[in-house]
Amino acid sequence: MHAWLLHNRRLVLDYEQLPEISEALIYTAMIRLMLRRLGATKSGCS
Repeated sequence: MHAWLLHNRRLVLDYEQLPEISEALIYTAMIRLMLRRLGATKSGCS
């Protein structure tokens, strides 16, 4: 899972000053990953 998060440039280095912002970016990255996977399985069913 850690490698998937590093595909997002802002998560490679810790640029953020507040941990809450880093946490929000991690959540956003994981949501994006899940949406891509859900979209890939849905389009492959046709």
